[in-house]
Amino acid sequence: MAATSWALSTRHLVTIPRLLPPTATSVRHNSNRAAISHLHRQLYGRLYPVLLVKTDGSTVRLRYKEPKRILMLPLDSSSLPEAERKARLQRQFPSKPKAEVEETFEGIDLDTYKRFWKK
Repeated sequence: MAATSWALSTRHLVTIPRLLPPTATSVRHNSNRAAISHLHRQLYGRLYPVLLVKTDGSTVRLRYKEPKRILMLPLDSSSLPEAERKARLQRQFPSKPKAEVEETFEGIDLDTYKRFWKK
């Protein structure tokens, strides 16, 4: 009796297709069936070729666990000269634009623009 119930359980009916009617079979081969945009996985099953860019600009091809094209190593700012470090910080965090001074009409000679006025 236990062997019969084990063979007829819903988990094992997929492996024995002649026990189910043809309209009731539902086979999901792997986890990629439900993925629409990308695979939602914590671990990937293989290693992928990736280009690693080092801090000095040299590149190395290696195999990585996630499908990416380029990996960049972070730059150590303490090893840079002071001037280059300040320049990088200013590029990374630009200063806020200053408020423009509103133009006044005190310094304008109105006689030069008289010809444009309607009479």
